[in-house]
Amino acid sequence: SFLHSLSMFTQAELDLEKGLEMRKRVLSGILASEETYLSHLEALLLPMKPLKAAATTSQPVLTVQQIETIFFKVPELYEIHKEFYDSLLPRVQQWSHHQCVGDLFQKQASQLGVYRAFVDNYELAVETAEKCCQANTQFAEISEVMPYGVLKVLVTRSTLVLHDLLKHTPSSHPDYPLLQDALRISQNFLSSINEESTPRRQSMTVKKGENRQLLKDGFMVELVEGARKLRHVFLFTDLLLCAKLKKQIGGKSQQYDSKWYIPLSDLTFQTAEESEPLPIPQAPDEELDAIKIKISSLRSEIQRERRANKGSKVMERLKKKLSEQELLLLLNSPNMPLRVHNRSGKSYIFLISSDYERAEWKEVIREQQKKCFKTFSLTSMELQMLTNSCLKLQTVHQLPLTVNKEEDESTGLYGFLNVIVHSASGLKQSLNLYCTLEVDSFGIFVNKAKTRVYRYTTEPKWNEEFEIELEGSQTLRLLCYEKSYNKAKMNKEDGESTDRIMGKGQIALDPPMLQGKDWQRTVIPMNGIEVKISMKFTSREFSLKRMSSRKPMGVFGVNISSVTKRERSKVPYIVRQCLEEIERRGMEEVGIYRVSGVATDIQALKTAFDTNNKDVSVMMSEMDVNAIAGTLKLYFRELPEPLFTDELYPNFAGGIALSDSVAKESCMLNLLLSLPEPNLVTFLFLLDHLKRVAEKESVNKMSLHNLATVFGPTLLRPAEKDSKIPTNPTQPITMGDSWSLEVMSQVHI
Repeated sequence: SFLHSLSMFTQAELDLEKGLEMRKRVLSGILASEETYLSHLEALLLPMKPLKAAATTSQPVLTVQQIETIFFKVPELYEIHKEFYDSLLPRVQQWSHHQCVGDLFQKQASQLGVYRAFVDNYELAVETAEKCCQANTQFAEISEVMPYGVLKVLVTRSTLVLHDLLKHTPSSHPDYPLLQDALRISQNFLSSINEESTPRRQSMTVKKGENRQLLKDGFMVELVEGARKLRHVFLFTDLLLCAKLKKQIGGKSQQYDSKWYIPLSDLTFQTAEESEPLPIPQAPDEELDAIKIKISSLRSEIQRERRANKGSKVMERLKKKLSEQELLLLLNSPNMPLRVHNRSGKSYIFLISSDYERAEWKEVIREQQKKCFKTFSLTSMELQMLTNSCLKLQTVHQLPLTVNKEEDESTGLYGFLNVIVHSASGLKQSLNLYCTLEVDSFGIFVNKAKTRVYRYTTEPKWNEEFEIELEGSQTLRLLCYEKSYNKAKMNKEDGESTDRIMGKGQIALDPPMLQGKDWQRTVIPMNGIEVKISMKFTSREFSLKRMSSRKPMGVFGVNISSVTKRERSKVPYIVRQCLEEIERRGMEEVGIYRVSGVATDIQALKTAFDTNNKDVSVMMSEMDVNAIAGTLKLYFRELPEPLFTDELYPNFAGGIALSDSVAKESCMLNLLLSLPEPNLVTFLFLLDHLKRVAEKESVNKMSLHNLATVFGPTLLRPAEKDSKIPTNPTQPITMGDSWSLEVMSQVHI
């Protein structure tokens, strides 16, 4: 058996070596052809220099500006390829298993807007060049304009190379997500230029030979007269366009309907001080959770139908229902406002779920505004032509719905992700800095953890560990903020923080990479800053075990009746101390009990309570309140038997499923009174506190339902022997498993 395992391992190593060797061959091939292409480009560009010089001394047919228009963006094309070639060559010559080249391909793909500019200007360039060739012999000799088809061939070839590289790149390799992203961008570009269309070109070429390019687009929720509307937002080089996708009728192709636009020279972002408090209509948390349950069960049903190989009509019906529910969730979840204001007086409000995404849009718009000085207005015809072009130019074709995913695409990770935020480097000046961590769930990003503020330094060293619960998560985002202590400016009515984002970055949560037990150390680059982090993933079947403590005189993992008997109290000392401290300074903390506390602080408090440390109250007063909330949750999670007991758990689950509300209330109350006295008194003590937390919901954002979501599994999850969790650690846990519905039942109880 050992020899067989060894031979399998050796074969896997050989396969990896072969794959890397194939990648090297693919890369060497593109390097050779890129070198040839660069020499052609250089030959095209060199003759322009003497012509520019001649233009200043003689009577030229063309001005220098006109010549540059003809070869519009070609110099930039050369620079992109030169930089790509120079960076790629040394990496391939000194190849190693862990080196990345995907970042270069990703960067090259992100510059495809330059190719588009050349293509869009091509007809005008050829027409002008032909006139000049007839009038000037010197110009005729050097004006061999690059054929339109050549560019298309170059991008097509690059796309095929990316296909080949992905084929020979292990999915666990850090290059894999980078190459995937580069391939997506390249394919979108090709699809946009493959469809020959005069209106598209006209809409992208504006007066005076200037060129309008698409910089960014995406789906957003707009708040219109108190109602949420789904929009597709397009950022061009000179304007922001908000459009709505029309419904397809009678087999007609999709079309966009323009809602409004703002020239970038007229666009401003309202600050929190200038804005009136903004009432945002919000769906109750119970409603959103009900939608998630429907999504989970529909996903599960689709998987069953797929395995059973049922007819396409059944699958189409299920996928349509799933799409409706996912759209409903995407429409009702975001609550973070992004206000854009037209200097003419009209304001518009988008709702976004993530500060990362909001900052991304602001950054791109502000950067482009540096190049836009003139205001303008579009005629109805120009606006129509621009809107028509959106369908072909869009880079985001689909909403982030699982219904759009291929069958073999990952549905994300379920379990616990431990993240250590080590340190940051690259800062130019001393600042007060902290980081937040976001992960996605059901396609929506949620803030999960926050480091302490590291005061006045260029090299903060947080070294803080967080435990983050993952629900089908695929991406971890990290934002670095400068803390503002100017209380006069603090106004959070509209959700805008006065703290300034210094940098942001993200990393794909790759299952093969994270399934091991070891910590994975990585660096996240962001706007010149680098943040070092480590990650370790624990899947559901390992993270949800209740185990008895080996320290009988401790507190954690010891039966609650033993602890109260030893302490001669009705409620364990740890529960009383934690709740007292949270009541003192955590009642208005946003996301109290939901936001993860620092794991090292939680472990320190756990040790202090276990050893009956007399200084525990002093320790608590100096720690972040989220760490104290985390310690309390950990205590209940590590009880060898849940607070609601294993014996009564089936009865609680049956009682909550009763349809008659009077019978349900009577059943739940009788079951509650059946609990052992220490369990009952401790629960009522905790419940009284949670009611007071929920009374501050307008500030801390924690409703009774949100608190139930946190405490349901913590107080009710059965001990390991009664758990329905699969025992196979290699089997990914999906929302379709019985675990999901079991957790929802615990939340309802």
